[in-house]
Amino acid sequence: MAFLSKRIFVWLAMALPAAMASMAQPAAVLPADSLLRRQAARMLMVGFRGDSVTERSDAARYVRDLHVGAIILFDVDLTGSATIGSRNVTSRERLQRLTAQLRQWADEPLLIALDQEGGRVARLKPQYGYHPLPSARRLGQIGSEDSTRHYAALCASELAQSGVNVNLAPVVDLDKGCSGLGGLDRRYAADPATVVRQAEWFVDEHRRRHVACTLKHFPGHGSATGDSHWGFVDVTTTWQPQELEPFRRLIADDRADLVMTAHIFNRDIDPDHPATLSARTIDGLLRQQLGFDGVVVTDDLYMDAILARYSIADALVLAINAGADLICVGNNINTGFEADRPFKLVDIIVQAVHDGRIAPERLEQASRRIRQLAARFAQPRH
Repeated sequence: MAFLSKRIFVWLAMALPAAMASMAQPAAVLPADSLLRRQAARMLMVGFRGDSVTERSDAARYVRDLHVGAIILFDVDLTGSATIGSRNVTSRERLQRLTAQLRQWADEPLLIALDQEGGRVARLKPQYGYHPLPSARRLGQIGSEDSTRHYAALCASELAQSGVNVNLAPVVDLDKGCSGLGGLDRRYAADPATVVRQAEWFVDEHRRRHVACTLKHFPGHGSATGDSHWGFVDVTTTWQPQELEPFRRLIADDRADLVMTAHIFNRDIDPDHPATLSARTIDGLLRQQLGFDGVVVTDDLYMDAILARYSIADALVLAINAGADLICVGNNINTGFEADRPFKLVDIIVQAVHDGRIAPERLEQASRRIRQLAARFAQPRH
């Protein structure tokens, strides 16, 4: 018994100083909540209703009060009447005024984005006074540099004149003969070299007019038969490594301003999560293997491919930890419009930092990338 007591005494003599020293170590000091909220808000690309901005409108609250980093515009309100001109884009003149109003409320350079691919996916339609644009597939079939550059220049000029500085295009998915995510005409070709050439011409003409481009949908949505807007999409048995080639070559050629993730699931890349929520896909494949250090933007996080299997809080944490910088929340999908949704998302992100689920350095990193991109493609306030 005396021997046992002696051993306990010795153990306490050794353990207590270490325990006391550990207790004396101050907990890591988090940045102030005001900074965390600012950084979290900068990571949001949000949508709103209306083709004008007043001081009481949701758009003003998002830009002026919350300080979101990006706005996404639509011409059709899918949560309302779903008719042409029911959302943000109703005419060239009103869109010019809308984007100028948004920038007046912003205290930093603001990213204003929309999808202007050409063909069926075009938010700037002839009905609003814009030129029609051929689809990517048609341009790939024509195969003419002059034609592609002509229409890309026309597209970029109309975007810039309207105050839009991010085109959520081009699609660089390979045409695998599958109709998932909106059909075949969104893809240039099945051949990676053709896709790369077409995308290079497209990006060059946009950059000349001070409009950023977005390569989508990483790591390649061309072999998907399902549409991730409406449910889980598994490409494990159909996806091929050559679908990475357009991304690889365009990143190596410095033709990638932003890269948009797909909500596709590929067990061979990540057995647990779809690409948007996958560190193996974003940090491992896109960042480390392909060397992309720019802004990674998600496809809309409220699409059914995500929300059917994850809570929005878990999806946010996974996407941010995976390496996504800009979270797209268009508020224009079958989940409906919710005016305070961006504020709630900021609350979720900040709470996740406090809970230790997201490192504050991840917010700082994403915020820095977005700030640099916005400064590079800044447009003047009017």
